Amino acid sequence: MRSHVWMAMGLAAGLVLGLAAAVTQSPLLLAVATRLRPVGTVFLNLLSMVVIPLVATALFSGVAGLGDLRRVGRLGIRTLGFFWATTLAAILIGFGLAALLLPLATITPQQQAALRQAATADSGFVRRAAEQIPTGARFLVDLIPSNPIRAAVDANLLPLIVFITIFAVAAAALPDEKRRALTDLADVCTRALIRIVEWVLLLAPIGILALVAGAVAQFGWQLVQTMAVFVLAVIVGLAIFIVAVYLPAVSLVARVGLSRFLRASWPSMAMAFSTTSSLATLPTMLAAAEHDLEISRTVASFALPLGASVNRAGSALFQAAAILFVARLYGVALGLPEMFQAGAAVFLASLTVASVPSGSIVSLAPAFAATGLPLAGLSLLIGLDRVPDMFRTMTNVTGHLTGAAVVAALEGEGIG
Repeated sequence: MRSHVWMAMGLAAGLVLGLAAAVTQSPLLLAVATRLRPVGTVFLNLLSMVVIPLVATALFSGVAGLGDLRRVGRLGIRTLGFFWATTLAAILIGFGLAALLLPLATITPQQQAALRQAATADSGFVRRAAEQIPTGARFLVDLIPSNPIRAAVDANLLPLIVFITIFAVAAAALPDEKRRALTDLADVCTRALIRIVEWVLLLAPIGILALVAGAVAQFGWQLVQTMAVFVLAVIVGLAIFIVAVYLPAVSLVARVGLSRFLRASWPSMAMAFSTTSSLATLPTMLAAAEHDLEISRTVASFALPLGASVNRAGSALFQAAAILFVARLYGVALGLPEMFQAGAAVFLASLTVASVPSGSIVSLAPAFAATGLPLAGLSLLIGLDRVPDMFRTMTNVTGHLTGAAVVAALEGEGIG
């Protein structure tokens, strides 16, 4: 409980310092917020360095330890089914709330000019990054890595998960004595890596303060002023989505008390809010699932890495709202056919977000093409992305833990 309080204090202090620096434009506060950034970067690097080895050892240990190969398929179907169903719900909420709230703000030519000025990334970056998004047959081909070591080096998690799962299934088919030799080694490695995470989390209050203060000082107030209604629509939509979808799933399906779930999830939510990275939050999620929610390592080590790769319901909600926002900004009318095409593109994009800065925005390129929106709108969103990114990543991480709890309950684990 004490660590939860310290992390909350670090997050609050970072927000206060960042907003104070942004609003007052005090040279002293801006200098403090800016010079804290390397501290936040070190903290983020410490977390990131254990992500790939932790995914590899925990996932291998969980899948190989099953023994029953049919359970691997059942776990996959249930996990992906939950993630995909909630992503569709998020898209519908995003479209509905954006359609309701965005008309409340009148967009003047002066505001349009200010928004375009805020687009710091040029369209050339957007075009190059959009070309990296795997689609269609390329997406399926890229699921099987020709070099799993390269996939690990590039932090390309989904192909790495496919390789580890295949390797673990092969290990599960070995005689028990040989299989246990491998799973025991993977289990020891996992425990050592979790110990490193526990040490790193001792620095969490300082790291979170540094990350949040620097980001908010540079972008926060300008973002809130320029995109107040859009940001509000996204934040309200994400809150409604968590309350209407995730919390009932936790309470009614997983049968976990909401106060217990929120206490267990809070460190991961704060980490996601600060780092805007599901991957960087993965070690914290694994610790919360196993120790606080008492989800088995088998389910947690399977559902959480998979969720960090393909479950981006919060991002999908943001993308749906962003399409309507850009369409309104540029005066493009979207009918039901265009909305359906955009929704389908957003759903597919949630599975293929590129490993580039503001990947959730870059992956909107197919949706923009389907609806006739100008590609320049992506540059606009990239320049204004930091605040929505914090909230949508926090929602994504909440969804990962919710999915793990629901799948554990469906597998017959009494975690309530």
